Amino acid sequence: MIGTSDTDTGGKRIWGLSPNVFFLGMVSLLTDVSSEMIFTLLPLFLRHVLRAPFTAIGLIGGLSESADAIFMIFSGWLSDEVGKRKPLAVLGYSISTIAKPFMYLASSWGAVLGIRFSDRIGKGIRTSPRDALVVDSISAGERGRGFGLHRAMDTSGAVLGLAVAAIIIYLVQGGGAYLGLETYQWLVLVGIVPALLAVLVLLIFVREPVRKPSPDYKGTVASTGHRGLIKGFDTRFKVFLAIMAVFTLGNSSDFFVILRAWGLDVSLIYVVVMLIMFNVTYAVTSLPAGILSDKLGRRRVITLGWFIYALVYLGFALVSEVWQVWLLFAGYGIYYGIVEGVARAFVADLVPKEKRGTAYGLYHGVVGLTLLPASLIAGWLWQTYSPASPFYFGAALAFVAMLGIIVLIRE
Repeated sequence: MIGTSDTDTGGKRIWGLSPNVFFLGMVSLLTDVSSEMIFTLLPLFLRHVLRAPFTAIGLIGGLSESADAIFMIFSGWLSDEVGKRKPLAVLGYSISTIAKPFMYLASSWGAVLGIRFSDRIGKGIRTSPRDALVVDSISAGERGRGFGLHRAMDTSGAVLGLAVAAIIIYLVQGGGAYLGLETYQWLVLVGIVPALLAVLVLLIFVREPVRKPSPDYKGTVASTGHRGLIKGFDTRFKVFLAIMAVFTLGNSSDFFVILRAWGLDVSLIYVVVMLIMFNVTYAVTSLPAGILSDKLGRRRVITLGWFIYALVYLGFALVSEVWQVWLLFAGYGIYYGIVEGVARAFVADLVPKEKRGTAYGLYHGVVGLTLLPASLIAGWLWQTYSPASPFYFGAALAFVAMLGIIVLIRE
C-alpha cells in the first residue's frame, strides 16, 4: 500500500529515494568491501593456516553470527527510547573497524574467536538502528524498494571486496588451493581502508530523520521502558519471529557452503570467483525483489525465496561436480536477494513505527541467537555423518518454515 513518509529527512532525492537510503547503502557497501576481504575466507584461514577442527570452525561461525544478537535487541530498543538512531550506528561501525586490524596478528583459533566476537558486537550495535534509519527515511509504499536498494549496494560492496581479494590472492600466491598466511595478512591490511571510509561517510552524510508522532499512538517512546520490549506487537509479528527461528536453525553459517565448494578440489581463486558470482546474483536480485514485494506482498516473495533456498541446499547435499557448484552459488545469491531486504520490509509492515528499532532488534536477535545452535548442529552433522548432512537438515527446515508462513500469517 502506498503511504506518505512519517519522517522528514529533507534534501534532494537520489535514485528516487531519500539521500539517507543512498548514503546508508554506501556505508554498507564500503563496510562489505572490508568484511568480505577479511572475513569471507576465514574458514579457509582457520583450516589451512591455523589447522582448526571443523567443530571449532562451526563454533566460530555460529558464535560470531550469534554474538551480535543481544546487542541488536538492546540497541534497537535503546534507539526507540532515546529517539536517536545515528549515534548507535556510528558506535557500532566504529567498534567493528577497530577490531579488524587485529586479524593481522591472529595466531590461534581462540584469538580469531575473540576478534570476530568483537567485530560482531559492533554489528550488533549498529544493525537495528541502521535498519530503522532506512525505514524512517522512506514511505510505506517504498519499503521494499528502499531495502532492495540498500541490500543491492551492500552486496555490490561484497562483489568489489571479493574482486580485490581475488587480485591479491593471484598476485601473492597464484592459483594454489590453500590460503597462505602472507596472503591473508595482505587481505587484512587492504581491507582496513574501506572500513575507515565507511565510518566517515556515516558521520558526514547521513542525517537523523525528524520523526513525526503517530496520531493513534497511545503514549510516548520514552515511557515504554524495558518491560515494553515485547509489548505493543501483534500476533503476526510474533509468529513471524517464531517461523524465522525455525528457518534459521537449518541455515547454518555460510562457512560450510565455502568448505563444501573447497572440498570438491576447487582452487582457492575459483572459490573466490564463485563468491563473486554469488554476490552479483544477490545484488542484481535485491532491488527487483523489493519492488515486486511492494506490489505482490512480502509473504509471497519470502516464500518463493525460501523455496529456492531449499532447492539450493538439496543441491549442496547432492553435488558431485564443480560445474554444479557454480549453479548452486548463483541460486544461493538469488535466494539472498529475494529474502534479505523483503524480510526487513515485512518487519516494518507488521509493527508500529514507534517500536521499529525494537522490532528490528528482536528480528535480528532471534536470527542471530538461532545461528549458534544452527552452526553447532551443522558442524556436528558434518563431522559425525557426512558433509551432505547439514544441507539435508537445512532444506527440511526451510520447507517447514514455508508451510508456516503460508498457513499462519496473513498480510
